[in-house]
Amino acid sequence: MTHIDPGAASVSARALGVLLDSWRASSAPGYLALADRIRLLVLDGRLPVGTRLPSERDLSAHLGVSRTTVAAAYAALRDGGHIDSVRGSGSVVRLPTRIALPRPTSTEGLLDLTKAALPAAEGIAEAAQRAAGRLGAYLGDSGYDQIGRPVLREAIAERYRRRGLETSADQIVVTLGAQHAIALLARVLVGRGDRAVVEAPGYPHAFEALRVAGARLVPVSVTVDGGWDEPALMQTLRRTSPPVAYLMPDFHNPTGATMPAEQRARVLEAAAAEGTIVVVDETMAELAIDGVGAGAGAAAGRPLPMAAYGRAVSIGSVGKSLWGGLRIGWIRADRPLVDRLVRARSAGDLGTPVLEQLVVAELLADLDTVLEARAAHLRRGRDRVVAGLRSAFPSWDVPSPAGGLSTWVGLGAPVSSQLTLAARREGLLLAAGPVFGVDGAFERFLRVPFSYGETETDRALAALRSAWDGIDGVQAPASPLLAEVV
Repeated sequence: MTHIDPGAASVSARALGVLLDSWRASSAPGYLALADRIRLLVLDGRLPVGTRLPSERDLSAHLGVSRTTVAAAYAALRDGGHIDSVRGSGSVVRLPTRIALPRPTSTEGLLDLTKAALPAAEGIAEAAQRAAGRLGAYLGDSGYDQIGRPVLREAIAERYRRRGLETSADQIVVTLGAQHAIALLARVLVGRGDRAVVEAPGYPHAFEALRVAGARLVPVSVTVDGGWDEPALMQTLRRTSPPVAYLMPDFHNPTGATMPAEQRARVLEAAAAEGTIVVVDETMAELAIDGVGAGAGAAAGRPLPMAAYGRAVSIGSVGKSLWGGLRIGWIRADRPLVDRLVRARSAGDLGTPVLEQLVVAELLADLDTVLEARAAHLRRGRDRVVAGLRSAFPSWDVPSPAGGLSTWVGLGAPVSSQLTLAARREGLLLAAGPVFGVDGAFERFLRVPFSYGETETDRALAALRSAWDGIDGVQAPASPLLAEVV
């Protein structure tokens, strides 16, 4: 028997009418045109899975069509597996079940762009040598460090202060990268069966960490042009009162959107009213491409860290800015939560390596210089990828984001998984759009990193061109390829 979550977010007839836009332009019968348009909204993630649709009566009245037309459209959507309906409870958005294809066991000879990442920054080897010279002072204790060395915690706190957010070292917990930080917070803050608000599209490994902790994910839409669906986010917070909402407000992965300052304040105020802790993933926050480097904080024309606008827990990492091989991340939280995190940590790990902490402490002292070089590299990569994609694929929608590591490309057809499978045959690995959805949406989108060098970029563009020429855009999309996406 189908169960409909009574706390599910809903879309009003008026709001759905805005999303439907020009659905009547189709030459298909009215009910099919309406069903096709709603199906497209589901596949694109603009109607997140679990959203309750308006009643047949309300939607027919708003659209000015017969109730029979809406009923037939809903029936077609049910037959296709795109909605579930229960008498007396309404209809909610679903997606047909998919069977994911296995990732290749070997990537030898393949260009792997499933990872939006940068090569190591200059100076890491030298910083490691300096850190090794300082290691002797730390050899007198056990080496099991579950909160972080004071020198690194103070350096991280100083980065927040320079970005305009007063922070002390005892608000910082050093972790084994950002993913470890997400998992640790999920384990402490989420109980089995609790709801957790997430973005759609969003970071797939955050979804995994929350699910492992027992959370039921409640997605809220984010788009390249419109950013966060604020009415839906506010409604979801009020309806579900979730203990946690996970957001990436700076150069969002994968859309590249940045949440405006005023919206940050409204979201945090609404979350506080419901007792929701907002977990803010800032792993992309300092990867500005256009304008002044991120060390200038608000002077760079971007909002302050989200915690400056209200109570929030922040996650950071050097994996994107310095190198993924340095497994150092952190959590910025109030002191009571810091204590809870440290007490809970031993169930999953026994601490962060001391030497790597010392290496990162050395590097943070000159991070602004590194970020300037990163911005120049990413600007060249972004411009090359965007120009190449726009030239080769004029029908695609190719955004040029102001920061981050990738562009969220609109393909114009639900063929993302097909395209990534075809690209693999051309020697290129990419993460299909559905990888970034909670339940398989976003078949019309593809994440394309621009963090690689010219040679890799040109090879990727050529492979994409061949792959696109080799697929039939009207075929049903294949199942999404599982990938270790970063």
